[in-house]
Amino acid sequence: MGRLFGTDGVRGVANADLTAELALGLSVAAAHVLAEAGTFEGHRPTAVVGRDPRASGEFLEAAVVAGLASAGVDVLRVGVLPTPAVAYLTGALGADLGVMLSASHNAMPDNGVKFFARGGHKLADELEDRIETVYEQHRTGEPWARPTGGGVGRVTDYAEGFDRYVAHLIAVLPNRLDGLKVVLDEAHGAASRVSPEAFARAGAEVITIGADPDGLNINDGCGSTHLDLLKAAVVEHGADLGIAHDGDADRCLAVDATGAEVDGDQILAVLALAMREAGQLRKDTVVGTVMSNLGFKIAMEREGIQLVQTAVGDRYVLESMKAEGYALGGEQSGHVIVLDHATTGDGTLTGLMLAARVAATGRTLAELAGVMQRLPQLLINVPDVDKSRVGTSPELAAAVAEAERELGFTGRVLLRQSGTEPLVRVMVEAADIDQARAVAERLADVVKSALG
Repeated sequence: MGRLFGTDGVRGVANADLTAELALGLSVAAAHVLAEAGTFEGHRPTAVVGRDPRASGEFLEAAVVAGLASAGVDVLRVGVLPTPAVAYLTGALGADLGVMLSASHNAMPDNGVKFFARGGHKLADELEDRIETVYEQHRTGEPWARPTGGGVGRVTDYAEGFDRYVAHLIAVLPNRLDGLKVVLDEAHGAASRVSPEAFARAGAEVITIGADPDGLNINDGCGSTHLDLLKAAVVEHGADLGIAHDGDADRCLAVDATGAEVDGDQILAVLALAMREAGQLRKDTVVGTVMSNLGFKIAMEREGIQLVQTAVGDRYVLESMKAEGYALGGEQSGHVIVLDHATTGDGTLTGLMLAARVAATGRTLAELAGVMQRLPQLLINVPDVDKSRVGTSPELAAAVAEAERELGFTGRVLLRQSGTEPLVRVMVEAADIDQARAVAERLADVVKSALG
């Protein structure tokens, strides 16, 4: 059996890859592993369980709740809420673990299971590995230890989770949003109620699109992976800005009043300056990934802010932030982590903080985002090659060195192997898009010949 856990939980086609049996078994295994690790410390454990609105989430939630309760864990079922809400409530309620059922920005047939440890933090790799091992041992015949009588877990619906999370979002805002008109695209996802409520309570005039989930339409032509509807709505309504989330609302991308996209790098740049001004940007440092646009790095250097870059994936950004005590980090895709207020990417919080900066400064989002100039960035995926040799091929190394000499200080080259597919990703940035395309295509040809 291959590794079940990816970079963001266990994910696959619901009822095919991710079955009720698998969800139940993983939940029981997680309870046993956390008990062995001393997480429960002799007390009766509690779990927070939430989901996005996918139809498959209904039976998968039932399986997870059944698994946890059968292992002696009391369950607080919070219903449809964003991933960061489940993480927040896990910490705020003193729960021992949290479980979110979502496949984030994936299409509706997929679903996923994400686990959070006490405090609302993602599980360490070694705990995920141990959960897989224990699950596999049971699947192949080793019986569970099962409580009976009063030892089984009790299940309670915790409807207060919605208001408690929204109140948290409002409480951490630096200022109100009165006078702003904002369009919100909720991707027919988990934030369809939360985000409009939070923006309205903060004082904004709110227009919503993509906020009518039916269990089947999540991420369908809308949300952070499909911005055209939001761009049109912002211009049509004369809004100050637009905010787009993905299915579980751990991402945020934005659109300015002209309909131009504001990506995760630009959002990070705006928030970094705002937090430094407020004395909240610890060590004057922001964390990004190796995919952060070179324009972001140039802008931060100009502003006297250090950029620390990690491997691609919000979990690596978070690891760096926690290890070094940094306050702000994120990815170009819109995963933004404000560690003083969230333990994971929180799209609603990010959108609120971005809008708060617009309201506080009286400047347009386009003006604020103009602190950085995005350099043209071209990405080519080269399939069916031996990706393991991307770092050892002399022919490829020579081609990269030649490309870097050609680009000089105005561009860069990044080659990396895909974590999930037999692909090598070729990324080239340059001041001119035609130059970026020419260099990327040339390198892609070398990858094919050298690694094919």
